[in-house]
Amino acid sequence: MSVPPDDLEHENAKQDVIAVDADDTEQRLVNRLEAHTGDGIRHRAFTSLVFDGEGNILLAQRAPEKRLWGSYWDGTVASHPVEGQSQEEATRQRLEEELGITPDQYDDVRLTDRFEYKRYFENAGVEHEVCAVLKLTLTDRSLEPDPEEVAGLMWVPYERLHENPEWYRQLRLCPWFEIAMRRDVQQ
Repeated sequence: MSVPPDDLEHENAKQDVIAVDADDTEQRLVNRLEAHTGDGIRHRAFTSLVFDGEGNILLAQRAPEKRLWGSYWDGTVASHPVEGQSQEEATRQRLEEELGITPDQYDDVRLTDRFEYKRYFENAGVEHEVCAVLKLTLTDRSLEPDPEEVAGLMWVPYERLHENPEWYRQLRLCPWFEIAMRRDVQQ
């Protein structure tokens, strides 16, 4: 599989992700851009759901410049751990980089689920991931979002969101977040 010539300069072409089997067992490192083009390569990912103490979830709108799902709303942060990094460590890192959330603002990060999915985005690429779901609750809701990562933020009552998804369809939710939320509610 090869990366389209126009994409060779994209920043993701300089990064690797961890290719995994269906059980999330590490196979090898693969180029991040290659993992997200053509038919994709199954790789490890995570989505983190950040709550406040009042039952609200923090939704983060992906920056419009994102190659896949730009301007879509996500369940706070989502990304890929690097080689040797746990899902919890990767979550802590991305929370700080994207939103300025530091470990002193929450007590713990809990791994609550894992699922595999594959979704194509327009003609731009594909996500084929074994996605871990991590949750945490903020004790301090102070945020410093990075505008290169986050276009908007919104606290939403979680129960209302999952009970009435049709009310939120205009937000264009990321597919991995919708799957994580649906599975969370069913468990």
